[in-house]
Amino acid sequence: MIDYDPHKWRTTFFAVKGSMVKVISARSMFVTLVAVAITYVHYYLYQFTFKNPLVVHGFVGTALGLLLVFRTNQSYDRWWEGRKLWGAMVNTCRNLARSSSVHIATQPEILNRILLLTQAFPEASMQVLRGEPWSPVKLHPEDAAAVSLRTHSPTAICQRISWHLDNERKAGRLTDIVFAMIDANNQQLIDVIGACERIHKTPLPFAYVVHLRRALVLYCATLPVGLVETFGWASIGVTFAVTYILLGIEEIGVEIEDPFEGDDNDLPLERITEGIQSGVGNWLPKT
Repeated sequence: MIDYDPHKWRTTFFAVKGSMVKVISARSMFVTLVAVAITYVHYYLYQFTFKNPLVVHGFVGTALGLLLVFRTNQSYDRWWEGRKLWGAMVNTCRNLARSSSVHIATQPEILNRILLLTQAFPEASMQVLRGEPWSPVKLHPEDAAAVSLRTHSPTAICQRISWHLDNERKAGRLTDIVFAMIDANNQQLIDVIGACERIHKTPLPFAYVVHLRRALVLYCATLPVGLVETFGWASIGVTFAVTYILLGIEEIGVEIEDPFEGDDNDLPLERITEGIQSGVGNWLPKT
């Protein structure tokens, strides 16, 4: 995620990193070349004449605008929901560390292992969402071995925390009520990673994306036909501007549709993970 000052227009107006310029430039230039070809044909081969050349594009443009608004709204909703889920992860890990540090204070070794597992959860979740391997190198060897046996590391981490808590309950150092209270945080962590995976694994419906992109291409490619009679050679520049704006809006929706991939406009999962690990680390037993 790119940090910026929303009050400074200069730094945002001329920014390239994080914008859609690199992605949509080739597509916009392609449509512009089509506009050049249509303008050339109009002046040298066949002259287009229409009574109301922009009426059709006006009607289609309205429908296309609604499609784009829906596209970007849905993508932003997914981005914001992802941020709320990782915010919930922050609070849940803090609560797990806080309550464990009080009720398992007499067992510093067990407490240390539980907190290390808690620190590992956001990092493991980030790697799972990005489809990257994760190794529990910072955990206690027994915990690392137990987590490594499972295919879904975040769930394995929560299971291991529950295992430690259950051992403390069986030893009589935790009451059933306290055990249930602390272990409820594990359930919340599982709910969070499950909701994140729902966003990650469920893109917008294929038919919607296909129809929107086909409509965009047809609209932009045929726009010079309606513009050339009124704007002449200037229709090339107008076509490029309109195409750049519309394709940019669509690409923004694509960029933020899955907020966990690590792109320039995605959520700062590394920063959030470091914040969780730092916060939980404050409760580690002093050695």
